[in-house]
Amino acid sequence: MTATTPTRHRDRSARPTSKLTFGGVLHSEVIKLRTLRSTWWCLSIMVVIIVGFGALFALSAGLFQAGQASTEQQQQIVAQSVSVGVVFGQLVASILGVLVITGEFGTGMIRSTFSTVPKRLPAVIAKLVVIAVTLFVVSLVALVLTLLINSAILPSNDITVDFGDGALWRSVLGAAASIAFTGMIAFSLGAIIRNGAGAIAAAVGLVFVLPIIVQIFTAFVDAAWVYTLAEIIPPNAAARLYDYVVSGQSAMTLPSPDGALVLEPWSALLVLIAWVVVLFGLALALVKRRDV
Repeated sequence: MTATTPTRHRDRSARPTSKLTFGGVLHSEVIKLRTLRSTWWCLSIMVVIIVGFGALFALSAGLFQAGQASTEQQQQIVAQSVSVGVVFGQLVASILGVLVITGEFGTGMIRSTFSTVPKRLPAVIAKLVVIAVTLFVVSLVALVLTLLINSAILPSNDITVDFGDGALWRSVLGAAASIAFTGMIAFSLGAIIRNGAGAIAAAVGLVFVLPIIVQIFTAFVDAAWVYTLAEIIPPNAAARLYDYVVSGQSAMTLPSPDGALVLEPWSALLVLIAWVVVLFGLALALVKRRDV
């Protein structure tokens, strides 16, 4: 009598299969960003700066003698009070945008990321999408909170807030978008440079130092092309997104000479998109070409 050993058949079709999707990569990047302590520090500081500077501006708005101002001019002051801390918010967004990518290069975690996503580009694109959406949503919440707080302060300085003003809400949305674009540009610089300190220096220089250099240059060369050049650098183009203009008068920039380019909000948006496309395209090419 012989016993037959049952043959173990493996059904290949029954094996669990896993397919890497962009949604899965996106989800993993959300988890990474959420679990980093630096993320919460940067976002908290950004909210405090936007709300704090906005409230201080509203408290000192009596200096504008707004009682004699028209309704549009009062709304311009309201928009200024909401967006006065945006430049400092852009600075924090620049630091966070850089840290998101250079942190992985510094710790070597980027090797695990690229081993999991061998094509590399979906991982980098997912990081950019996550940081952009996070910065836009958090800054928008901070700006709306600032508007609500200032709506309680400004009436004591004879300034009435009109919540039905579409231009005011466009300014709020533009301010949030300007912070998101600044973060995306900083992220691209981080992917290009790969060194945290160097990339932060480049991003801070872009947000704070470059506008000062260009402004000094315009003092010596009073030509239309210089003002056009100043208009299209990222910080100034970002400011046009939330600029509240009354009768052709901007609250943030000086009048330009004839022939100089003055960006409208929609054209400023196109300029910022172009900056992100160029810098992020270069970053993708380098990430694909480098060993790590």
